[in-house]
Amino acid sequence: MLQPPRRRARRDDLVAAIQRMRLLQIDSIHVVARSPYSVLYARLGDYPQAWLDDALEAGRVAECWAHEACFVTAADIASHRAWRAQAQSSHWADQHAARARDANLEQMHALLERIRMSGPVRASDFERVDRGASGWWEWKPEKRWLEAWFASGELMVTRRERFQRVYDLADRVLAKLDPPFEAPIPAWSCEELRRRFILDSVRALGITQARWIADYFRLKPAVSEHELAPLLASGELLAVQVSDWENPAYVHREHAELLEKARAGHLRATHTALLSPFDPLVWDRARARGMFDFDYTIECYLPAVKRRYGYYALPILHRGRLVGRLDAKAHRAEGVFEVKALFFEEDVTPTARMLKDVAQAIAAFAAWHGAPVVRLGRCRPSPCAATLRTHWR
Repeated sequence: MLQPPRRRARRDDLVAAIQRMRLLQIDSIHVVARSPYSVLYARLGDYPQAWLDDALEAGRVAECWAHEACFVTAADIASHRAWRAQAQSSHWADQHAARARDANLEQMHALLERIRMSGPVRASDFERVDRGASGWWEWKPEKRWLEAWFASGELMVTRRERFQRVYDLADRVLAKLDPPFEAPIPAWSCEELRRRFILDSVRALGITQARWIADYFRLKPAVSEHELAPLLASGELLAVQVSDWENPAYVHREHAELLEKARAGHLRATHTALLSPFDPLVWDRARARGMFDFDYTIECYLPAVKRRYGYYALPILHRGRLVGRLDAKAHRAEGVFEVKALFFEEDVTPTARMLKDVAQAIAAFAAWHGAPVVRLGRCRPSPCAATLRTHWR
């Protein structure tokens, strides 16, 4: 995220980006591009969204519960399955799965047998008997059962069709993974898995305080500085003092060269991008505040009267700072990208260069959506609106 891509993206770049992040959170809100596609766009630039779907079907990435429901690379799925098999997760998905099995075990086994005999299924393959209210808590029984088997590992997602999950037996999905799936022998212990996830979290975050580490993979209990001491002693982590931080920071040893460049003032941020609310750069509110002095909460789950910035506000990254946010909606049929409201942070004074960079980032993001006409509503500060619009003529 330091600099924009230097060339057009290739298919392998997509898998490499997920590998660097260690996971890619899934969310289905579709007022702009669904979150996983937007997170990749911020890092890869213009690329076909179908590449992510193709990577899943080809077995180069897989779906599992990690931070939340996530894509991970085929190389990482073994550690996630081992973690969940050892009942280390207290995630709500596991709790719902346990309740579903307790109440419907016979029907769930019948569903599993159907898939075994007849092949993959979608939730939409089952007709809903009760026409309940809409919403994810009003899933039809078969959808709840499919999700329960997915959470417990008996089913996996073999592909998506119009973003709908297509479920198949885990053994069949694991058999097509690239690189091939290999269960760890001997099995990893709980301590080894937790250590692996801590190191992966620090590597993905770049630089972090101890208190921000556990959120990345939803580890419990929280990670302490005492727990990190052996990783410092082994050289796998490096301790760093950051100006204005009371607590020590940590960097993975693979980033030692970047760390030295940062110390020497040789890392220059030039990238401007719109971020998904589920981008790992901003999903941890405490870290976004501590790293960027940016107080961010996604507001789509709030009643409209309680929203300050809009239903689906996208943070704006500009040259290493989070300088604002915008509430957007892509009207694909009309080819219009509507910016309902754009807010620069109160301590940010937009310069001509910043406005040009932000306008160009919005225009490129809109064109990637197939909605190249940008329309701007409210703007704060209001005089910036006229300057932004000049770049979209």
